[in-house]
Amino acid sequence: MNKFAIITGEPKSINSEIIIKFWKKANYIKKKNTFLIGDADLFKRDALKLKYRIRIKKIKDLDEIVSNKICIMEVKLKNFSKFKTKAYLFKCFQIAHDLSIRKKIKGFINCPVDKNIFNGTKYKGVTEYLAEKCKIKKNSEVMVLNHEKTSVVPITTHIRLKNVASSLNKNLISEKLKTLNSFFKKYLNRKPKIAVLGLNPHNNEMKPGSEEKKIIVPIIKKFKKKGFIISGPFASDTLFAANFKNFDIILGMYHDQVLIPFKTLFKFKGINFTLGLNYMRLSPDHGPAKNIIGKKIADPSSLIKCVKFLTSL
Repeated sequence: MNKFAIITGEPKSINSEIIIKFWKKANYIKKKNTFLIGDADLFKRDALKLKYRIRIKKIKDLDEIVSNKICIMEVKLKNFSKFKTKAYLFKCFQIAHDLSIRKKIKGFINCPVDKNIFNGTKYKGVTEYLAEKCKIKKNSEVMVLNHEKTSVVPITTHIRLKNVASSLNKNLISEKLKTLNSFFKKYLNRKPKIAVLGLNPHNNEMKPGSEEKKIIVPIIKKFKKKGFIISGPFASDTLFAANFKNFDIILGMYHDQVLIPFKTLFKFKGINFTLGLNYMRLSPDHGPAKNIIGKKIADPSSLIKCVKFLTSL
């Protein structure tokens, strides 16, 4: 089972461009195992606008995939209205999810989507949406931003900053740590070196009653006893300026605490993937980049790294 899907993602984006650039660099093995999920006619129109010469084949079954054409499992987008785009993207995710659950593919990569598709829904983002579809319990799914030099993980993901402290608890952090350790053991055959950040500036000087003293320190001690290679809590304003390269994973308490330094250091050269699902799901670590649509300057590096990572597992 080496086949995988790439969801073409947000219709108004650089996604068609980065997919074509990936395809032109891909070898025969990757091409014969890759197919897209999206609107084939839209993809073809994007290619023509960009003056790329490509060959497309619409498929209904994975047995129809060929290596000399970009194969697309068709999902029609009737128009660009907000509602239609939302329905279109959710249908694409549903197809990729179903194929993954049925073990027809090893997983999928979704090209960037406009997060507005989750407005008016109970989901805060793709990570939470897929976790519910996979019936994940105890919020054990893990959002990972990965680069060759290190990875970062936020304990809380797409929630308001004012709700972070009240959302933190020992069980939540424990479940995330278990998921991380299981992934490294299963796929990399080793234990990860984990650095844990505190929540407050200067770890609130480790005062009694602080989240560091009540929640974070006890968790670190607990997992050290379990044999985890885990250290902290570190102050988040200094770790990324000094010894972050000594760790496989920097575990932060909220989204921007780790994503801002990660993207400052690595720009958009990382990848985003979700652990703890029933399959692997990845995404390039950048958005739809609507400001550079049609300029042929989009960098496909993150998508290429997603493919490389997924096919290596």
